[in-house]
Amino acid sequence: MRVLAIDTALEACSAAVLDTRSGIAASETVVMTRGHAEALMPLIARVMIRAGTEFGDLDRIAVTTGPGSFTGLRVGISAARGMALAAGKSAIGLSTLAGFAAPLIADDDSTQVVAAIDARHDHIYLQVFGVNGRTLVGPRTATVRDAARAAMTAPARIIGSAAKKLAAAWPKGAEPPLLVEQRGAPDIDWIARLGAAAAEAHGPPKPLYLRAPDAQPQNAARLPRR
Repeated sequence: MRVLAIDTALEACSAAVLDTRSGIAASETVVMTRGHAEALMPLIARVMIRAGTEFGDLDRIAVTTGPGSFTGLRVGISAARGMALAAGKSAIGLSTLAGFAAPLIADDDSTQVVAAIDARHDHIYLQVFGVNGRTLVGPRTATVRDAARAAMTAPARIIGSAAKKLAAAWPKGAEPPLLVEQRGAPDIDWIARLGAAAAEAHGPPKPLYLRAPDAQPQNAARLPRR
């Protein structure tokens, strides 16, 4: 199976091509917080050329669906859906939280993993994975303090853009985290591997919004329709 993976959800613009018979054929990550829309398609083109792969050679396209930046999510998902439609391939959506957790679970699936993304305003996007990667606490938004309480039920490894923030809020007297790995975005190679392992999608990828956007329409300023 050949998979093109895309991630624009957080602090990077990334793409990778995975051939499950031989491994990662090519990948590239550019750290950025803005400008994903302009950077993504040229980046994908470079990765596809280095991988020696045409879009018709792909079996599926995997893309991160959030939680993350509202603008960034739309960029990646729109690109994945458009390319999948044009190439007649399937598109797979994957959460950024699972993408963060995947390498730690693969390294040791017997110890709890906490994926934590900074949601700003003293909140965190959180998911807690237990033995064998089983979800203990599903994807949700919580205050930093509540997230720490939910995550401290067992010796834990923390990864994500809010890893240090969560560790700093760890309750006094509780066993400290075994690992704190601050990362701005998930490893795109692992997004590709998750995309290859995922079940066939039953519809196009959709954004995983765990809360409403900060910017809301100003209904009071709207002109009445005629």
